[in-house]
Amino acid sequence: MNVRIVLCAVLCVLCAVSSGQWLETTIDLRDSLGGMSSPRCLTYNGTNNTIYVGGDSGNCVLAIDGATNQVIARIPADTRVSALCYNPTNNKVYCANYVDGSVTVIDGASNRAVTTIRVGRTPIDFCCNPTNNKVYCAVWYDSSVIVIDGAGDSVIATVATGYGPFSLCYNPQNNKVYCANVWSDSVTIIDGARDSVIGSAIVDESPSALCYNFQNDLIYCASFGANTVFVIDGESNRIVSVVVVDDAPFGLCYNPHDNKVYCANYTGNSVTVIDGASSQRIATIAVGDYPFALCYNPSNNKVYCANSWDDYVTVIDGTTNRTLRTVTVGSGPWDFCHNPIQNRIYVASFYASTVAVLRDSMVGTEERSKPQALGSMPEPTVVRGVLYVGLGTRSELPGRNSVMSRAALLDISGRRVMELQVGANDVSRVAPGVYFVRERVPGAGDQGSAIIRKVVITR
Repeated sequence: MNVRIVLCAVLCVLCAVSSGQWLETTIDLRDSLGGMSSPRCLTYNGTNNTIYVGGDSGNCVLAIDGATNQVIARIPADTRVSALCYNPTNNKVYCANYVDGSVTVIDGASNRAVTTIRVGRTPIDFCCNPTNNKVYCAVWYDSSVIVIDGAGDSVIATVATGYGPFSLCYNPQNNKVYCANVWSDSVTIIDGARDSVIGSAIVDESPSALCYNFQNDLIYCASFGANTVFVIDGESNRIVSVVVVDDAPFGLCYNPHDNKVYCANYTGNSVTVIDGASSQRIATIAVGDYPFALCYNPSNNKVYCANSWDDYVTVIDGTTNRTLRTVTVGSGPWDFCHNPIQNRIYVASFYASTVAVLRDSMVGTEERSKPQALGSMPEPTVVRGVLYVGLGTRSELPGRNSVMSRAALLDISGRRVMELQVGANDVSRVAPGVYFVRERVPGAGDQGSAIIRKVVITR
């Protein structure tokens, strides 16, 4: 009997390891420091390893410790928190209060509200411009984007957009902000330095989501009513491709490891996979009912899909485009965020009023980019706050005398954190998290070829 018990235990462990992903814990927000219900948004603070959650009721933002999964602060806010945004430049969190038309600014170190900014009727989304230390807030009924100075926490500009601004996206390569306008079927393009409109892209019915591909400098816009994804060139602001997807595309995310874009089709109950280089549809993955949100985990090259009318998350392999498994969470999974330090995925479940914590069993396993035609180059490594970028050999690049023309450290959004040199680079002041080293090497074209590799910076 004892032998049977031991064998059963071993088999259970083996199953857990092979599945790779499990529900570590569930945080009931209603019992947390006064609590909240109906969570709809999450954001991650990499400086302090803290997760923030906001929701429809409770008039607050809850701060969760990324190491212990314990709620450590209840921060007062205004009515119905619709969006959260983290600004790494000043270690602040911005909270959109939909009903009150305000933005609560939270200090990331103390988890205290430092000010409230009036922005207009129904703020609904954010994006951060770290190049100029600004935060952009889409204000739905006012058809505008409010620009907030990250240093002074004050409104410095109001940019008129199309009707019904709904989603925002930042392009760090060209320092542009994109705003999808649901009611006017357009994308407003804003200069990040001058905060003025520099262009507009006309798309089909009800653009609902945006994401950025930094490898090809492309912006993707999902049109909910047209069952298409429009691809916008980041340099010219022109639409360069239109990809047909399944019914009601609503969520997008980008996989830099394999240069793919994922589109959650709300009534199509599927996820469309788009190749980032060719802008071609390459796969369709069946998921649960009404997929609403997507999240990419660079630590293990997986994509997570929240099925809002089911109580589970679909986990997709980023390389094979196959479903690895489903993980049961609370009812109505609505939003995600990723904690790269502990390699956890947090899932806000709207109807259950919980945050589910998913953890991968392969923590610490190095994931390599897919093989490059240029051959093997030494992996970048981090030792005691120093990032070492290796030097290849001439034999890897026939006909060329130099291996590397330039290299940069990029964060998960594709923003350039710092320029890199061959050899040692001081990254001791860079916030912990997952980053990518982009090594640009000469090739046949003017741009050459890029080798992108993941590195993890810890404290």
